[in-house]
Amino acid sequence: MEFIDQLNRTVTLPKTPSRVISLVPSQTELLVDLGLREKIVGITKFCVHPSDLKSEKTVVGGTKQVNFNKIKALRPDIVICNKEENTEELVGELSRIAPVWISDIVTITDNNRMIEQLGQIFDVVSKASEIVSKIDSELALFRNYIKGYSEKRVLYIIWKKPYMAAGRGTFIDSLLKENKYSNIFSVNAGRYPEVKQEDFLKADIILLSTEPYPFKNVDVVEMTKKLNREVKLVDGEFFSWYGSRLMKAFDYFKSLH
Repeated sequence: MEFIDQLNRTVTLPKTPSRVISLVPSQTELLVDLGLREKIVGITKFCVHPSDLKSEKTVVGGTKQVNFNKIKALRPDIVICNKEENTEELVGELSRIAPVWISDIVTITDNNRMIEQLGQIFDVVSKASEIVSKIDSELALFRNYIKGYSEKRVLYIIWKKPYMAAGRGTFIDSLLKENKYSNIFSVNAGRYPEVKQEDFLKADIILLSTEPYPFKNVDVVEMTKKLNREVKLVDGEFFSWYGSRLMKAFDYFKSLH
């Protein structure tokens, strides 16, 4: 069987995979929601959903560095990766062990296509369609909800020392647009630009994400006093985790408004 991943690579599989390693936390969650928990044999230390998954699966490393000997010993039929989360060098080494399928997700359309493609690979097309239909339904309801809101210029901070933000060409940026947040870094600034002091003053609202840097309420208080701007702490998983997490994201987005 041959499948085309989201980098237009041909992935050849002799059979429906029964032993899978996922090196992408959000896609690990998706695999579980697709009913494939028993087929997962290896995950990363960042695969925190479902919360009890690490207690029963082998942790092979992170998203950038893994223990290749552990992976070989697990005899995977397929390894699930992502263009942004996993490096090209890592994928090259993994390809010597097992077929590697790579996602590349910038928009909700990309996300839904990924779910459908994994549904085909693992022969769970009906469940994949169910998840995509739920996401589409929730998105339609949210778009109707948000249409009465005025647009705000936003700065979405993902890191501290130095401050870094989500820029154009990112999944975060596409979800900000759905929220009628106009990203001040959506043009000519790269994907994750460093934030300069003057950039803070360009935004109507500053969003501090709980990941990858774990911003907390104390950071909100400190920055609000310093900048005299509206600052909010937001759940980074809902803005950056693609996959089945989107089924819950739009209710969360409503709470922000």
